[in-house]
Amino acid sequence: MSVLSKKIAIDLGTANSVVYKAGEGIILNEPTVVAVTVDDRKVVAVGGAAKEMLGRTPTNISANRPMRDGVIADYAATEALLKYFIDKATGPSRFARPVVMVSVPAGVTSVESRAVLDATLSAGARKAYLIPEPLAAAIGAGIPISEARGNMIINSGGGTTEVAMVSLGGIVAQNSLRVGGNSLDASIVQHLRREYNLSVGEQTAEQIKIEIGSATPLEEGLRKDVRGRDSISGLPRTVNISSHEITKALRRPLSEMTQSVRRVLEKIPPELASDVVDRGMTMSGGTGTLRNLDKFLTKETGVPAHVADDPIFCVVRGCAKAIENIEVFRKNLTVR
Repeated sequence: MSVLSKKIAIDLGTANSVVYKAGEGIILNEPTVVAVTVDDRKVVAVGGAAKEMLGRTPTNISANRPMRDGVIADYAATEALLKYFIDKATGPSRFARPVVMVSVPAGVTSVESRAVLDATLSAGARKAYLIPEPLAAAIGAGIPISEARGNMIINSGGGTTEVAMVSLGGIVAQNSLRVGGNSLDASIVQHLRREYNLSVGEQTAEQIKIEIGSATPLEEGLRKDVRGRDSISGLPRTVNISSHEITKALRRPLSEMTQSVRRVLEKIPPELASDVVDRGMTMSGGTGTLRNLDKFLTKETGVPAHVADDPIFCVVRGCAKAIENIEVFRKNLTVR
């Protein structure tokens, strides 16, 4: 394999990261979690193995998410994560260092962008490119972004929700909100503590969201037994909760997402606004898979919303297309 052919695209998400290798397709889909020793910060586990340790580690090991709200919160851990991804993609030979494309939220600062570029190069990349997540999501969702027509993408992951209007190959207007799947999980945790005096971890909250969560009330409600710790007695306890109360618990962060969509709709020219009414809004990202989120946004904004095919992989597929056609997308990329 030649040096030029080693191209890797990474959707570096707050909750999960997806890695694409040119010629092979998607090769990794792992939680964005790193476990390190407390004393010397030596990496113990990465990805799925590290996620299993969340909330269960002994005092000498710390498991955490190095990305917060779509940006680097722990530089050393992020570098270790990127090195793990690049090693997995390139194999034992490190002589031919790869070209790497990483997605970042459209609202990141220049300092935050530089941190991602530096971490990618330190992890073993020969050259590093950054692409705005909503643009990558639009490309990966199959939206014809080069046309002189407006297309709206709502990319909602673990840490951020990004709403962007794309036309003529670029972003016309966008709004980046640091609210995503993790915010939904936090709302569930707060609801259980407030209503039942029950303390649960983020993994339990995420499971509740997946199994019975819905953006709108379900006609046939679902129920689930939830185990946690009684915050008064400190003893283990089980409560039975309904999908209806989870829908109510999710109302606040979902309303913030709706406001983000409205802000973008208010910014765009009337011609593009009419395009959106005709074409609707495309939803991508893991949070886009929440039951009835498309119906909720359609009702709240008056604009039809639909979920893209394979919404979790839209961003990494867009990154892959961009790295294979760098000259076409160069004006939208940051390079180091």
